[in-house]
Parts: sequence; C-alpha cells; structure tokens
Amino acid sequence: MAKVNFFDTRITKKFSDYTSTISTIFSLVLIFIDIPAQNKIMLGVVFLLILFMLYFGIWLKSNNLSEVNLDVEGSIVTVKAGDLFQEGGFKVIAFNEYFDTQVDDNIISHNSLNGLYIDDYLPCSVSELDVRISNFKFDEDEILDINNKRKVGKNQRYSLGTIFVNDDYLLTAFSKFDDKNRAFLTMPDYLGFLINFWDKVNRIYAQKSVSVPIFGSGITRIKAHKNISDEDLLKIMLWTFRISEMRFKFPAKLTIIIHKDKIDKINLLDIKSARNGL
Repeated sequence: MAKVNFFDTRITKKFSDYTSTISTIFSLVLIFIDIPAQNKIMLGVVFLLILFMLYFGIWLKSNNLSEVNLDVEGSIVTVKAGDLFQEGGFKVIAFNEYFDTQVDDNIISHNSLNGLYIDDYLPCSVSELDVRISNFKFDEDEILDINNKRKVGKNQRYSLGTIFVNDDYLLTAFSKFDDKNRAFLTMPDYLGFLINFWDKVNRIYAQKSVSVPIFGSGITRIKAHKNISDEDLLKIMLWTFRISEMRFKFPAKLTIIIHKDKIDKINLLDIKSARNGL
C-alpha cells in the first residue's frame, strides 16, 4: 500500500518545479533549433512520456524514503532505517523503571532491544552491570521507592528518563512494570519521560552524537492508546525534542533509528514536510 497519494500536493509541487526548469531549457533550445512539422507530434508524445516518467519517479522515491534530515531549532536530526548498534556516538537502550537485566523472555525478551544489548553487546558481565548500576551516583530525584512486593527482578525503582551511562551506551528507565511484569505507560508518562530524557541527555552528551530508537515501538503498552502508530510516536518524540532545551552543537546530531521492518509503515515525506509544524 502506497504511503503517499499519487496526487499528493507535495509531489505535484516538486513536479511543477522540475517542469518549469525543463520548459525554460526547451524554450531556449527551440529558439535556435527548428523542428520539422512532421516530427512535432512524435516529439510531443515523447516529451509527455518523459514528464509522466518523471512524475512517477518522484512519487516512487517519496514512497521509498528511508532517511530524512531535519533542522530542529538548529539541531540536525536524522530519521532513518537502520541498526542502532551500528551507529557511532552514544546509543540509547530503553530499560524498565527497575533497570532489570534478567533476559528470560519474562522480565526481558531476548528479541527486545535491551535483550539484544545484554545478550550480544554488553561489554561486561551482567552481574558487573548490576553492580555498576547499584553503585552509580544518581541524582536524589531519580531514585524512587523500593518495591519489596516484587518476587522476580530488582526492587529499586527509578524515575522515568533516568540515564545510566555504560561506556558508549545510555541506558534509560523508560517503562513501568505491572505485577505481571508487563511494560506499560500512560500518555502523560510517555510525555514526561521524553521531556525528562532530553534534559538528561543535554547534561551528559558531551558534544557526541546520540542515536535513539522510536521509544514505545515494541511491547510497551501505552494505556488508552493501544493503536498508536510508530509514525505518531516519532512525531511526539520530535515535538518534545523541539520544545525541550536539548540542542546538539555541530557536528554532533540526533539520529532516530527506525527498525527496517517498520520503515514501510512510516511516511518520511510527512515527517520531512511537517518539520516546521512540529
């Protein structure tokens, strides 16, 4: 299914810009070249065919965008399909509010981003990571209560948006967990997380580029918004980034990584066109 309508006004405008340039060039050329009358119809048909192919090409390219670059209040933001683990600079991995590290398809799924990080990219043992987290000097407002009712996993809760730096990875407390170890958030939680997260990144990024996934584009449940799309989540992320105080100084930038299996569901032309209205 096409993400961009064939007669989308942005397509027609770009096509109009191209045809204006082409028409001007042809008009200048025809001043000096006389086309025989018997060839004018054939050349006219060829010209119309070329224009149709040009329009179709613009439409096809708009439907298959896999990367766009945005200027958000002076910060360069790249939105693209890719592999988060292959990016340079800091890479952000979303954990739950307890910074659980138990990958058992109950607390953490092996197929989730933090599961893959722990299984394949963790530069130390899991037990050492746990010690690093427990010994880390978090801000006072980042440390919440201890949940002694939890039978599996850790007990210490952290406020959403809290960040633990582990080498080139920023581990962040993103989701809450219910009593059945299911990740969930409310929309106010989600917005609060993003505002807090951008503020924390602003303090620690040290002019390094930062790559993030689309937060919530997985098993996390946003209450009352079960059908919210990845594209909507992406727009919310960009909007909260814009209204935050987070600004990347060149050449550092923010990169939002879209999973390759989900890029076909996100209209990057809409994202690029809406950048001034975010």
